[in-house]
Amino acid sequence: MNYILFDGDVRNALLPFTYTRPVADIRIGILTIREKWEKFLGFTTTTITEEYLEEKFPMVEMEENVLLNASFLPNKAIVEMVKSLQPKQAIFKGEDVVAFYTAETQEEVDLSAYEQIECKEELLKINNTWDIFSNNAAAIRADFDLITAGRTSQPIPDTVQCINRKDIFLEEGASLTFATLNADKGPIYIGRNALVMEGCLVRGGLAMCENSVLKMGAKIYGATTLGPFCKVGGEVNNSVLFGYSSKGHEGYLGNSVLGEWCNLGADTNNSNLKNNYAEVKLWNYETQRFAKTGLQFCGLMMGDHSKCGINTMFNTGTVIGVSANIFGSGFPRNFIPSFSWGGSSGFTEYKTTKVFEVAKVVMGRRELLFDDKEKRILEHVFETTKKYRNY
Repeated sequence: MNYILFDGDVRNALLPFTYTRPVADIRIGILTIREKWEKFLGFTTTTITEEYLEEKFPMVEMEENVLLNASFLPNKAIVEMVKSLQPKQAIFKGEDVVAFYTAETQEEVDLSAYEQIECKEELLKINNTWDIFSNNAAAIRADFDLITAGRTSQPIPDTVQCINRKDIFLEEGASLTFATLNADKGPIYIGRNALVMEGCLVRGGLAMCENSVLKMGAKIYGATTLGPFCKVGGEVNNSVLFGYSSKGHEGYLGNSVLGEWCNLGADTNNSNLKNNYAEVKLWNYETQRFAKTGLQFCGLMMGDHSKCGINTMFNTGTVIGVSANIFGSGFPRNFIPSFSWGGSSGFTEYKTTKVFEVAKVVMGRRELLFDDKEKRILEHVFETTKKYRNY
């Protein structure tokens, strides 16, 4: 069967992260949403997404296809329902379509003509950016059970202090010594060739993906994910780093999400709680104003390729777009548009020529190519987000 993941109606609510990727490629828990579906289904998937992303994330359409709403995280029950779908059948969760089986081209699909099957199982759904960290504990647990089922962890070194050892799993090549791992509140997964340096204090859940690093003395707690090749030091609470991003030094990061290729300078701190304990508001790209989150704790949302200098301070509920560069004293504004250069004293436009120079060097350090496809995506985002750069 050919499976296709589609963005659905949440794509704009998940900006700035979906400026540079389909919804399916958001990481939550250990795996991306795409990786979760593929592991459950036993098939690779392709994507229906924005036209400017199609070159990097192409769609493969066949005579018969099952389309999957990428905002839903799969579990065993929903996957069994998906595998049992027949042509012209659709699975719904409330008003939302989860999956449907079609032999038509995408332009011709009319779901009102489909047999509707109601999903009564509980499903995790990502509707907003803050759902990524809010649901991360449940997602880590689900991925941990999926990935480790029937497998044996690599041995945990004798120098490592452990609580609830059965919920700690080390992949081949994982390296750690003189650390404390407490999996009493959630599982701890240390991926292939990941490194936990001496003196780290970890309270699960924690997901460390391939080649990620916890630097000496790091303190991690509250369902945190480090995507591939992420480096983290200091104090981190309930945050998700998609991949290739670094918070390498002291400072606090809490209830936050960082995209790929981000870097936080030494002693960068974010607030995740307002002084008056009021509900946090975040910039909403759809309404182009700040909107309530329903959360008391909410920190930083930072899009791909954005960076900040040493000693940067971020207010509660700060949203930073793609390819922004923040530096200087004081608190910058709570919404920093994509391709902004500056800080609390003001911003100018960060030209794409300079952005491309940095991206080429940064990705080259990981032996990855910043190619024309990547350039065209960033160029599109640059043009799309001009309307916000009215400094």
